[in-house]
Amino acid sequence: MPSEINRLNGSASVVGVSAPMSGKAGAAAAAAAGTAASDSAAASAGDSQVQITGSASLLATIAQHLQSLPAVNDARVAHLRSAIDSGSYTVQPGVVADRLLQSEQMLAQIGGG
Repeated sequence: MPSEINRLNGSASVVGVSAPMSGKAGAAAAAAAGTAASDSAAASAGDSQVQITGSASLLATIAQHLQSLPAVNDARVAHLRSAIDSGSYTVQPGVVADRLLQSEQMLAQIGGG
């Protein structure tokens, strides 16, 4: 059974699932919308509805779950704040650089270039 995505004013709604287009949930919803657009040959240029695949529905469900999670991990913030205050927190430049490169590579794959 196909699902429907209706996009209006920066939010996505998938079969009763509503998610703002920001943060992790927004990325998952945007990915779901992108998958829907590329996977569905049934939609024409004039249609306002798109049929999506099961994987896009799964991404929408994940987006809804991510939306229910707190934006900030308070326990981790407290731990890091304590380490900084005590002077025991050290930055590992190699790890930071590696993670930045990983992020850039993943974004390049998503963006197609």
